Amino acid sequence: MVNSADNAIKLVVNGQRKTRNRGRETNFLPKFDNMNLSLEGRNAIICGSSQGIGYAIAEELALMGANCILLARNEENLKLAVLGLDISIRQSHAYYAVDFNNAEETKKIISEITAKQPVHILINNSGGPASGAIVDATEEQFLQVFNQHLITNHILTTAVIEGMKSEGYGRIINIISTSVKVPLKNLGVSNTIRGAVASWAKTMANELGQFGITVNNVLPGATRTQRLETIINNTAQKTGANIEEVEKDLLKEIPATRFGEAAEIAAVAAFLCTPAAAYVNGTSIPVDGGRTGSI
Repeated sequence: MVNSADNAIKLVVNGQRKTRNRGRETNFLPKFDNMNLSLEGRNAIICGSSQGIGYAIAEELALMGANCILLARNEENLKLAVLGLDISIRQSHAYYAVDFNNAEETKKIISEITAKQPVHILINNSGGPASGAIVDATEEQFLQVFNQHLITNHILTTAVIEGMKSEGYGRIINIISTSVKVPLKNLGVSNTIRGAVASWAKTMANELGQFGITVNNVLPGATRTQRLETIINNTAQKTGANIEEVEKDLLKEIPATRFGEAAEIAAVAAFLCTPAAAYVNGTSIPVDGGRTGSI
């Protein structure tokens, strides 16, 4: 028996996919000219971008043509970070020093930015909470992390929405954690708040999709950053194991048998910012070498 699909010859004619079946041609998909990955003329805010994953994302977005606005606490690191960004097509980059634990300061800075230009891309990214068992966590710890992550994300996002609506283009990317899929050991507060951020993001995606604004989450696994070094060192101190043993145990859980690089997380985040990713919305994408134990 011959499958009907075997009788169909798929063609691409004038940028539009068609199917010819028994001499009859039928258009079945809208025109999709190319894989548009250019961000030229787009303005991007990247949080936590003086180092690590945040800076790697800023590097990638600049290479794709975006004007990057870096936000972080350390002004000296920000100055150096801005100088390292690509300007080969006359991109214009800037930075603002801000402490995301200070809601009023955050509101002031984002208001200054949006008053100068529309923001097309927002990368919500902040340092992870301290490790520890959830039974040992205090109410103050939960509130502090909730404010630093979810409330800060909400302040920044709501400030840029109107500009994105006016431009007909918006990309909001939240850098969270694979704990959104499967809670991680000894990260009680982090697991709790990361999950809340993911639910907030999905709700935003549902409400903003009609305006050409997408909201997605990138979930880094074990990535070579200062954060990973801290987790490894803390684990070694608590267990009495040496650092090499701790690393070996972590790598056993990763099918790729290695830690990720910040640039690999950045590549996925950058794609989600592009015109080509316009129909990707409300997702949580692990970038973890296959470690997460869920489909």
